[in-house]
Amino acid sequence: MSIVSLKNGAATRSQADQIPWPQKVPAACPISAVKSRLRSVGLRPTRQRMALGWLLFAKGDRHVSAEMLYEEALRAREPLSLATVYNTLRQFSEVGLLRQVSVSGPKTFFDTNVSEHHHFYNEDDETVVDIPGSEIQVSGLPVAPEGMVVSSVEVIVRLRRADGKENVAKLAGGGRA
Repeated sequence: MSIVSLKNGAATRSQADQIPWPQKVPAACPISAVKSRLRSVGLRPTRQRMALGWLLFAKGDRHVSAEMLYEEALRAREPLSLATVYNTLRQFSEVGLLRQVSVSGPKTFFDTNVSEHHHFYNEDDETVVDIPGSEIQVSGLPVAPEGMVVSSVEVIVRLRRADGKENVAKLAGGGRA
């Protein structure tokens, strides 16, 4: 479920939900689309935000970690620090441009698809894949404590190989033994 804000007791979607992204019809200038998207949620289109926005949103719906995006920025020859990437991802999440998906302890992915949906998390290769929101029905939620409302429910279905073998690529990269 997406997070909705409550104003005067009525639920309203964030501005980010009202602006389609990625665009179904290519914009005349993709950089202009990123700039418009940032301005529409109240963020100043700085060079760093524009660069990271382009890297994030130009490829459609995807799940990236801060480290993955940092590596993409380095390959694109964007002079950014890892701290800048973390700060920008946090800012984008706070205004509804991204969704944080916490899968395992500190391991967090950022999802460019902010619609209502759930996720598969493959423990073997540490990848995240969308599950359409309509494919999972959540019932029997407890009553929220006094003064609180349930803002969202996210289901993460963890996967691993049925044969019990670890992914060789993950082990070679310093993963679990």
